[in-house]
Amino acid sequence: MKRKLKLVALKLACIALVATAGSVQAKTTLSWNMVLEPPHLDPTEGSASAIGRVTYANIFEGLTRIDRNGKVQPALAASWTISNDGLTYRFNLHENVHFHDGAALDCSDVKFSFERAMGDNSVNPHKQLFEPISRVECVDPATVKIRLKRPTGTFLFNLGGVAAVIVDPASADNNKTDPIGTGPFKFKRWVRGDRVELERNGAYWGKPVALSAATFRFISDSSAIVAALKAGDLDVAFIAAEVLPAFEKDPAFKVHRGTTEGETILALNNGVKPLDDLRVRRAISYAVDRQAVIDGAMFGQAVPIGSHFSPNDPGYVDLTGRYPYDPERAKSLLKEAGYGKGATLRLTLPPIAYARRSGEIIATQLAEVGVKVKIIPVEWARWLDQVYKRFDYDMTIVAHVEPADIGNYARDHYYFNYDSPEFKALYKTYVGTLDQAEAKKLLGDMQRKLADDAVNVFLFQLPAIVVAKAKLEGLWKNYPILVNDLTEVHWRQ
Repeated sequence: MKRKLKLVALKLACIALVATAGSVQAKTTLSWNMVLEPPHLDPTEGSASAIGRVTYANIFEGLTRIDRNGKVQPALAASWTISNDGLTYRFNLHENVHFHDGAALDCSDVKFSFERAMGDNSVNPHKQLFEPISRVECVDPATVKIRLKRPTGTFLFNLGGVAAVIVDPASADNNKTDPIGTGPFKFKRWVRGDRVELERNGAYWGKPVALSAATFRFISDSSAIVAALKAGDLDVAFIAAEVLPAFEKDPAFKVHRGTTEGETILALNNGVKPLDDLRVRRAISYAVDRQAVIDGAMFGQAVPIGSHFSPNDPGYVDLTGRYPYDPERAKSLLKEAGYGKGATLRLTLPPIAYARRSGEIIATQLAEVGVKVKIIPVEWARWLDQVYKRFDYDMTIVAHVEPADIGNYARDHYYFNYDSPEFKALYKTYVGTLDQAEAKKLLGDMQRKLADDAVNVFLFQLPAIVVAKAKLEGLWKNYPILVNDLTEVHWRQ
């Protein structure tokens, strides 16, 4: 009997051991690296993509959302109808939706959010996307009616953007440091210079997420990112192409190669001399060997572009041949513009690997045609203030990761200082066009106009190279918007 009892006890102990091991493997937390720390956490008041990467679909939600395939999906709006004239949109909100502080969501929050984004004092980074709105009305607490000034074919897509999320009037002023949304994750803590922590929203109105908590850690050095992944301090990270060999044959990791909407450009300040001269801008375009930049700065892991539009889009026009590498043509144009003896330009570079490496290569190429480049490395906060807000620069390098953002060239007082009535007219016609064939033609016309005006030097489309633990699933492969959407991320058992 004693022997039988010992065997039973041994079996029970083994079962308990297996159960314990299983529970250890059932990981529900995630640590994701970001190279840049956001300046704050309110996507309706800041243009830095790092804000949306933390908050979009995780903390904040809009009426619609953009999915991993770039398609418009319902979010806070369960459904909608559009009038035959394309001017009236009627949105039916989901029921029993609450903000993280317990406040109930209703039509008044949508009305407040959009009127705030449209207002004279708005600091919304994409205020122009709300310009077509004539008025927002509340039919009842669960029904929103939006009247447009004119048909806008991109309206539903625009409402799914990072800056179109819905906020509560009572907490809106504090969202920079204490973001309160309706999403499946709640803000827990921000340790400046180190990390932002999120936790699962147990009262979420929609489908519950698998992760109980997530941490976004801020590490900019590539070698430090590799070390953190290998040590288990990170579960997933966007990585630079040069560190790929460290993971490609490691069974503990999976490499995800995809695309983004990030048009990487050598941005030119069209409002300062000598860059206000079209001949000078064209000379710089001819002087840059785009493929050499891709090979040297991106280790060949990028696709060249010839205008500000993604090759992933069906409306893309290949204009990479518009300015072939031609140093002699560049010298001739500079001489024609009165700069035969050379010119000096500042190149202000943010702390991003692709920007710093591309800058070094381009500075050498421009020197070969007589343009002396003074490289000025700056931190991200300074770049946002000096370049993006105050336009105090000659040239810079950055990837524009917002989807379908060609409309930036129609904006007044944007940091390119490009002011073209012809382009603005094309864009105005485009956004009011519902016919898909005509819209595609207008997209091509806009791309050609930007290339002809050599507004910027269009370099390459930023790739998405992500390394993750092999058992981590639900990540996006391609990034039609550059966000770290955690809603479908889970660990395989």
